[in-house]
Amino acid sequence: MAQVKPYSLFTEFDIDLFKGGKHYRLYEKMGSHLVTVDGIEGTYFAVWAPTAKQVSVIGDFNYWMEGEHQLNVRWDSSGIWEGFIPLVGKGTTYKYKIQSNNNDIKTEKADPYARRCEHPPKTASIVWDDSYKWKDKDWMKKRKAKNALDAPYSVYEVHLGSWKKQVEENRFLSYFELADDLVNYVKEMNFTHVELMPIMEFPYDPSWGYQLTGYFAPSSRFGYPEEFKYLVDKLHQNDIGLILDWVPSHFPEDAHGLGFFDGSNLYEHPDPRKGYHQDWKSLIFNYERNEVKSFLISNAVYWMDQFHADGLRVDAVASMLFLDYSREDGEWEPNIYGGRENLAAVDFLKELNQEIYASFPDVQTIAEESTAFPGVSKPVFLGGLGFGMKWMMGWMHDTLEYFAKDPVYRKFHQNDITFSLAYAFSENFMLPLSHDEVVYGKKSILERMPGDEWQRFANLRLLYGYMFTHPGTKLNFMGGEFAQYKEWDFAGSLDWDLLQYDSHKDFQNYFKSLNKLYTSTPALYEKAFSGEGFEWISYDDNENCVISYIRKGKIDKDDVVVVCNLTPTIRENYRIGLPIKGKLKEIFNSDAKEFGGSGVSNKKQIAIEKETWNGRDFSAEVTLSPLGVTVFQFK
Repeated sequence: MAQVKPYSLFTEFDIDLFKGGKHYRLYEKMGSHLVTVDGIEGTYFAVWAPTAKQVSVIGDFNYWMEGEHQLNVRWDSSGIWEGFIPLVGKGTTYKYKIQSNNNDIKTEKADPYARRCEHPPKTASIVWDDSYKWKDKDWMKKRKAKNALDAPYSVYEVHLGSWKKQVEENRFLSYFELADDLVNYVKEMNFTHVELMPIMEFPYDPSWGYQLTGYFAPSSRFGYPEEFKYLVDKLHQNDIGLILDWVPSHFPEDAHGLGFFDGSNLYEHPDPRKGYHQDWKSLIFNYERNEVKSFLISNAVYWMDQFHADGLRVDAVASMLFLDYSREDGEWEPNIYGGRENLAAVDFLKELNQEIYASFPDVQTIAEESTAFPGVSKPVFLGGLGFGMKWMMGWMHDTLEYFAKDPVYRKFHQNDITFSLAYAFSENFMLPLSHDEVVYGKKSILERMPGDEWQRFANLRLLYGYMFTHPGTKLNFMGGEFAQYKEWDFAGSLDWDLLQYDSHKDFQNYFKSLNKLYTSTPALYEKAFSGEGFEWISYDDNENCVISYIRKGKIDKDDVVVVCNLTPTIRENYRIGLPIKGKLKEIFNSDAKEFGGSGVSNKKQIAIEKETWNGRDFSAEVTLSPLGVTVFQFK
């Protein structure tokens, strides 16, 4: 190594913050950084490896020779190794060669803080920086001005590798190409947000991105980091938010990854009862180790800070919360109070949400959490975990199970479709129909629907109409919006050619209109998490399989009435009880001919009469379309 003045990014580094798990901007210090020392350009490297007795940077520049460029361990007992290597510039590939104090074990690792990685199956890190100039100032300003929990939230979940492919060359679309194709499509379809399944670097395509090795690097499959920023920027310039799928629950055992990093269980818990995930054959982070907490929280902050993400969907939260998750008796150890909760993971999640909302109060964190753990979306100061929202898995399960039944049997299962309202306001719920529901033999959503083709599409329109008028925010996986017929295939592309058929084109038009109804009707989103925003008209008409309810906004005149006819029978002169006198005007009907329906509707305004019904002083007779959802506004 050339003799130059010693250099360190840690001049004002608070070792107590790092060792206490409270340093949330480690990416500013750790990893590789292009710097100039004594007029010489080069790269500064820093890596945490407390069990190491020697750490070398190896790469193309030294023919991958161990010992040629050794780092120096810091004097402050932090376990951080650092060093400046002259003339190593942007684009240089490298790894860390680590010799451990633990039996002289040697490991060869990618940089945990690398901002760019080689394209898999190659595994090296790449020295990188960029000077991207953001153009989303208006979006960021608007984001700060509104309360996201009072705004419409319709999320389009996307797997970038299989949304659409470049057919002639049989390759992925690049971030640049997606900035045109994806952004234009999402805007046309009236979604408010895109959620990307993990785009952090991962080695194995069939993992769908949920086995990460490059936590700070957008996947090189689609281009450079600044090109991903360009995609985010384009979304924002078109008033579309970005949510990133984030995986702090586990990581793979790949040789170049975080596992056994410095010859010790550095990032993973050393006890396999807490450190190994049997279902996913992967390692579990050690939430009891402060430096690991700093790594993870810094990573979450990084995507908000450096890439302007508008939220994180946190994967597999339930697996983090419970020590006995997917384990038999004898395969787990209770906590100090004799319970099954992973207390360190609970503390980590609270700390994560506190830091995110303190630094970025206008974003959202969303928990994929399937248990009855209390207060997931309640603030930490009220005893909760501090997430902004939680997936409503019970609603998803009950709804899909109900709609798979032949309508002739639905009267025996009315409770399945109404039960969600018994607990709908116990959390800030997001209603998900995600990628998990269209894989592993579960069939596509369309394929689950009973009946002939007309009934299948009518049922599908009804299902989504019910979803969008039910309290809570919405998430739908790509392909659902045009009634993808086959299960999702991560290695292929969505079946866009289906849009040559009227049934699929009409359904796509329906979904676009449904998003428009949702985003333009305050009563459907303003009180999405409050019981004040919902009132049953009737939930117990089992014989007719009809449910009806009122959705309420902040202003009374914005209230809407929703009636779902869950059978293919047209119901004329169907009476519903109402709280006020006046008139009803139909503003949306899933059975409209433009959506592929039969065209049964209420063409004229309907007088509300002073006749007691459903326990209310007033009522009106309406026509219900077959397998249809009808939305009325008070006039």
